[in-house]
Amino acid sequence: MKKNLTRFVTLLVVAVAMVSCNDDFLNDPKPTASVTNEVVFGSRAGADAFVSGIMRRFRGQFTSTDAAGVNSIYYARTVKGNDIIQRNTWFTFDYENDNREPTYRRTRFAWQYPFYMINQANALINGANASNLSATDKKQIVGQGRAIRAFFYFQLAMEFQHTYTYDKTLPAPPIYTDLSTVGKPMSTLEDMYKIIVDDLVYATQNLDASRLAKSYINQNTAYGILARVYQTMNNWTGAENAARMAYGGGSPASVLNGSYNAGFNDISNSEWIWGSAQSTDQSNYYWGAPHAHADHYVLSYSGTFINNDFVALFSPSDVRNIFVRAYGVPATDYRNYVTRKFTFKFDSDHPIIRTAEMLLVEAEAKYHNSDPTGAHNLLFALQSQRDPLAVKSSNTGQALLDEILVERRKELYAEIGVEWFDAKRYRKGITRTGNQRIMTSASLTADDKRFFLKVPQAEIDANDAIDDSVNTNR
Repeated sequence: MKKNLTRFVTLLVVAVAMVSCNDDFLNDPKPTASVTNEVVFGSRAGADAFVSGIMRRFRGQFTSTDAAGVNSIYYARTVKGNDIIQRNTWFTFDYENDNREPTYRRTRFAWQYPFYMINQANALINGANASNLSATDKKQIVGQGRAIRAFFYFQLAMEFQHTYTYDKTLPAPPIYTDLSTVGKPMSTLEDMYKIIVDDLVYATQNLDASRLAKSYINQNTAYGILARVYQTMNNWTGAENAARMAYGGGSPASVLNGSYNAGFNDISNSEWIWGSAQSTDQSNYYWGAPHAHADHYVLSYSGTFINNDFVALFSPSDVRNIFVRAYGVPATDYRNYVTRKFTFKFDSDHPIIRTAEMLLVEAEAKYHNSDPTGAHNLLFALQSQRDPLAVKSSNTGQALLDEILVERRKELYAEIGVEWFDAKRYRKGITRTGNQRIMTSASLTADDKRFFLKVPQAEIDANDAIDDSVNTNR
């Protein structure tokens, strides 16, 4: 936690620099400690600059290629499943489902990076609350901060314990709402999800559609995060409403477009609700999974391959069927298929939430809310947009739910770790099949402990409120 405070000071200095032309700052010098608060939270421009500093770290180079920003968390989850095959390069230990010990880099990053971002969010929330910003500005700044905090607490909850519906009384990472150098004890999943939901409900109630750019959080984004949280909690009424609010409602045809296979690297795509924007002079370069691994046609890691069994799910007329036998190897070789879904450049943007995902969340929720007709209609709206020869499903019961979950994999693969996310929350295993490079040893059983990580040793050593017993039976 102490290291995170050091990084917070650095971020604060950057924010000050971004607004250092403020006349009050130039003409009325004061000691550094007081100037920082006055400049950063003395105007909406200063507070917005602070937010910009936080959002930049969504796509930062944190420690290494497989431990960069949010994209690294999602891609590590992606390769733990069965649809994607990772060659022996970065993320290979995640692919083996053998990267969870207390001293491992994945474990440290998955703990330290979210807490680093939570510290920034807490500084933003507390600074804005204590400021003289207008009531409207204060609510909007705090709303963004609380959505950011909730987003990263949600990552911690997913990474360091069983899913919420397994046992919400189980230990979860500590909860901090203030900057502190004093470590707190482990919380519970119930406590953690309470603050996540409370933060997101506040954000949805106090933000609107406006934002500085598409990489920032607005009301739609907050609803999108909340929809994922409610999915995990089996709150299907909440998930249905939040998903619909995230994409804005209206007919599905009006919110989908025909540019699915345009490279998945442009945040201006109308289907993207939220993403991380890159630029050639402010890029995470080769740290940018999935693009830096999935694009085999430029200089990249060329690490991502696609399972034959997954490719078989796509009809020839599906626009998402952009799999290529690029290496000319036998069909049984793990390198048989690559995907053209992602185009890698130094300014390739990263998707975080898309409209199609929210349509499928709404369809899944309608299924659970005893509205199979509504679920069918939403599912077919997406399927028919992606495949002109699609036929509306007549599935019912579990078969309908399974079809929705398969469609989520087909639509969202390699973006957000969807296969892992769905298996974990439904408490199902993931069995390696097809032409996987590593098979049985990397398969996951239902409620497998390899769905979550052990608490890092660095935290145990630094936090007097947590000892080695925290990893007993983990």
